[in-house]
Amino acid sequence: MSLESVTQSVDEAVSGFFEPIAKWLGEVVFYAVPVGGTDLPLIVAWLVVAGLVFTGWFGFVQVRKFRLAVDVVRGKYDEKGSAGEVNHFQALTAAVSGTVGLGNIAGVAVAVSIGGPGATFWMILCGLLGMATKFVEVTLGVKYREVHADGTVSGGPMHYLPKGLAERFGKNGKTLGKVLAVLASFMILFFGLFGGNLFQVNQSYAQLVSVTGGEDGAIGSSAGALFFGILVAALVGIVLLGGIRSIANVTSRLVPAMAGIYIVACLVVILVNVSAVPDAVTAIVEGAFNPEGVAGGVLGALIIGFKRAAFSNEAGLGSAPIAHSAVKTKHPASEGLVALLEPFIDTVVICTMTALTIVIANPATLGEDIGGVTITSDAFETVLPWFPYILTVAVMLFAISTVLTWGYYGLKAWTYLFGRSRTSEVTYKVLYTVFAIAGSLLTLQTLIDLADAVLFSLAVINIIGLYLLAPVVKRELNSFLEYVRARDAGRETGDGEDQESVKTTV
Repeated sequence: MSLESVTQSVDEAVSGFFEPIAKWLGEVVFYAVPVGGTDLPLIVAWLVVAGLVFTGWFGFVQVRKFRLAVDVVRGKYDEKGSAGEVNHFQALTAAVSGTVGLGNIAGVAVAVSIGGPGATFWMILCGLLGMATKFVEVTLGVKYREVHADGTVSGGPMHYLPKGLAERFGKNGKTLGKVLAVLASFMILFFGLFGGNLFQVNQSYAQLVSVTGGEDGAIGSSAGALFFGILVAALVGIVLLGGIRSIANVTSRLVPAMAGIYIVACLVVILVNVSAVPDAVTAIVEGAFNPEGVAGGVLGALIIGFKRAAFSNEAGLGSAPIAHSAVKTKHPASEGLVALLEPFIDTVVICTMTALTIVIANPATLGEDIGGVTITSDAFETVLPWFPYILTVAVMLFAISTVLTWGYYGLKAWTYLFGRSRTSEVTYKVLYTVFAIAGSLLTLQTLIDLADAVLFSLAVINIIGLYLLAPVVKRELNSFLEYVRARDAGRETGDGEDQESVKTTV
C-alpha cells in the first residue's frame, strides 16, 4: 500500500468520525442570526462589543497611549532586574507571528470578494477596537503569570482566570476560575495541534507545490511531502526545545522580514497604479456606507469586515497573553500597551495593504469567485508576474512563525493540564513535531474546522473573565502611568518590588 493511499484512508476515517462533532460545534459557536438581509455570527458580535466596551472603559487607550506603547517597545521604560524571559519587542513579535498569516492574505480577499471594497473600512474599525481588548487581556496575562524557580514564565487565561477570579470573588471565584482554566487549556492545546500546526504546514506545502510544477513537480509526490514535513518538523523541534527565548529570537527576525517582504510587494503594486489610489480609497469609504452591490448592504459589508478582522487578529481569544506574559517587566500594563500594537500591525496595516492592493489591481478573478489567496496572487501578478514565488516565501515565513508560536502556546496549555516535568514537556514536543510532519501528508479538514470552533468558543470564556477583571487592569494602568510620569521627571520609583510577579515553584 502506497503512502498516498494510507494518508487518504486516514483522512477519510478521521473525517467520518469527527465530521458530525465538528458540524454541531461549528453551528453552535458560529451561530448566526439574520440581520438586514445577511447573517450575523453572534461570536463576532461578542468580540466587537467587547472591543467597544473596553475602548470606552479605558478612554480610547489605543489612541491616547499609542505613542507611549511605541516608546515601551523601543525600551525607553525598561527596568533592570525585571522578571521574565524576553524584552518587549521580542514578546510583541512572538505574539504577532501567531496572528499574521494566511488570514491576512486569503481572508482579506474573501472579505473584498463578498463584501466589496467597503468591507475594508469595517475591517480597519474592528482592528482598532480589538486593540483595546488585547490591552486588557495581556495586562492580566502579565499580572497573574507564574515565574518559576528556573526563571521561565507561564501565563495566559489558564492562569489569570483562576487567580484573578479568586482574588476578586473569593472561594466561589476560585472554583469557577479553575474550571474555566482547564477548559481554556484544552481549547488552546487542541487548536495549537491542528489549526496552529497541521493546517499551517499543509497550506505552506500546497503553495510550494503549486510553484514547483504541481503534483508532477520536484516535491509533488508523497515522498516530497514527507521530506518537507520532516524538514519543517526538524526546524520547529530545534527552536521549540529552546523555549520562548529561542522562539522570540527567531520570530523577532522572521516577523519583520515577512511583514517587510509583503508590504514592499503591496507598495510596488500601489505605486505602479498610484493614479488609482484616490479612486480606491473613495471606493473603500463609499462602499462602507453604500447599500447597493454588496451582500446585505451596509450591514453586510460591516459584518464581513468585522468577521475577517476578528479571525485575523484574535483579539479576545486569550492566545496572545501566553506569549506576552514572558516579557521582562515589573508593570503588567506596560506589556498591555505593547500588545495593543498587535491588532494595529495585523489588521490596520497588513490587512489594509492587502485590501488596497486588491482594490487597486482589480484582478479578473475578483467577483468571479471567492478563491482567497488566488485573488491576492492575481492582484500582485498584474504588476509582478513572478509574484507567486514571493508569495510562496511569505506563506512559508508566515506558516513557520505561526507553528513556532502556537507550539509555545500549546506547551503552556499542556503543562498546565499535565504538569511541568521534563517527561511531560518532551512528550508534548514530540507530539507537536509529529503533527508538523503529518501536516504535509494529511489535510484533516474536519479536525481543523473543529479546532476553529474550539478556539472561538474560548472567546466566550475569556471575555467574561476580562469584564470581571477590568477594574484590576485599570489599577495596573494607573500604576504604570504614574511610573512613567516619575521616570520622565527623573525621579526614582519605589514600587518595583510591589509590581513584580510572585515567584512560584509550580
